Amino acid sequence: MQGERNPVDDTRPALRETARHPGADRRGPVVAALMLSMALAALDSTIVSTAVPQIVGELGGFSVFSWLFSGYLLAVTVTLPVYGKLSDTFGRKPVLVVGAALFLAGSLLCATAWNMAALIAFRIVQGLGGGALQGTVQTLAADLYPLKERPRIQARLSTVWAVSAVAGPGIGGVLAAYADWRWIFLVNLPIGAVALWLVVRYLHEPERKRAGVRPRVDWAGALAVFACGGVLITALVQGGVAWPWLSAPSIALFGTGLALAALVVLVERRAAEPIIPGWVWRRRTIAAVNLALGALGLLMVAPSVFLPTYAQSVLGLAPVAAGFVLSVWTLSWPVSAALSQHVYRRIGFRNTALLGIGAAALILLAFPFLPYPGEAWQPALLMLLLGAALGLFQLPLIVGVQSTVGWAERGTTTASVLFCRQTGQTIGASVFGAIANGVLAARLGGASDLDSVTRALDAGTAPESTRRAIADAVHAVYLGAAGAAALAFLVLLVLAPRRFPVLKAHAAEGDTAR
Repeated sequence: MQGERNPVDDTRPALRETARHPGADRRGPVVAALMLSMALAALDSTIVSTAVPQIVGELGGFSVFSWLFSGYLLAVTVTLPVYGKLSDTFGRKPVLVVGAALFLAGSLLCATAWNMAALIAFRIVQGLGGGALQGTVQTLAADLYPLKERPRIQARLSTVWAVSAVAGPGIGGVLAAYADWRWIFLVNLPIGAVALWLVVRYLHEPERKRAGVRPRVDWAGALAVFACGGVLITALVQGGVAWPWLSAPSIALFGTGLALAALVVLVERRAAEPIIPGWVWRRRTIAAVNLALGALGLLMVAPSVFLPTYAQSVLGLAPVAAGFVLSVWTLSWPVSAALSQHVYRRIGFRNTALLGIGAAALILLAFPFLPYPGEAWQPALLMLLLGAALGLFQLPLIVGVQSTVGWAERGTTTASVLFCRQTGQTIGASVFGAIANGVLAARLGGASDLDSVTRALDAGTAPESTRRAIADAVHAVYLGAAGAAALAFLVLLVLAPRRFPVLKAHAAEGDTAR
């Protein structure tokens, strides 16, 4: 492989132990378990969103129903670094089993919820398991396959996300309309049970010898990280929605979050085995990938949140057709990710990612130049191209950064990358929501916001000028997303090394340098 130093895969004890049993390579059932586990996490938000009217109609709580999503997101995000460290300490299998069990317990509890408060609490339980699923599945994918085969498994996992994005709303709508909304949670149980059985039966990790030293868990750091992340994400999610940004609750939450962040730094510097070790940010490669994928999370908000509104309000499409305009990027993303190995083997991980994010910036920048009102195929074509560009950007970075660390650091590294991407999405939702509402207020006057304006359009009471205002607001959001892509490009160009320091170990099992 040209462009990378020592491109030989590092320690993969899960692979060796899993494949050691006679008669068959046990990776197939384990990969199936990983895909099923990823499907549980990927389907969650999309399948729930379509059943919200039925849920609110039975349980009430319309004013707080957004916490069905925010509570889950909060729990997933703040637990990612904790599970990453635990998987490096105790192994992937116990963390994945506990996470899947928590997710299934939360799903069962959600199906029995008697009011909105109970459902939100049980969704948080689901999120506590979802954090383990997301991080550990990605880490195991790197454990099981050598460097040259890793794009194949990562492309399969990307395909799971793509299929879930397309199928989730349809499944949720059918279950809510023809069965009962509680089935959107109960359907997780058989899928999760099969995944759990496959993991327990086929995933075998070797016993780790620590020369008599008992593993030490930084529980104080874990609690501090959880509290800090919870407070800051709550401030970002609710700011500008439940209360104004400069209100007392917003200032109090951000102030508390900053104080807790200082506490996290203090606790982690003193811990023997910190949950968020300092080397995650001291190593150039990991720090650059963290920041770049944080920017990716930021820019992904523009199409995923605002494009459906644009398609319905400006193009006049039905909800199903509007969803298709968005979903086309899930078709090109996994294909591009699978093919990216042919690019980064020639020009390296960093240059491939630069190519992808540079193209994404230009595509996002082109969106505001679409004609008004335009045709549906125009934004759909841009989304198809955007998916291809982001597949070329994300996968090389994940594969590359996982290949720079050994087994004992890979869980923490993967979790830090996913944590930054999730945090970027949370920040993006807040920032771009404020941008969209600010443009609407400037165009229409007063304190107009996107939600109230789109409701007026649905009711047929809004003039044509309102549609143009929505188009301008979404255009501004896409310009902001292009800025986030440019930021990711700059971070990689300045901070990331031209050649990722890929480990050279176990040459007999891994790749050989070209």
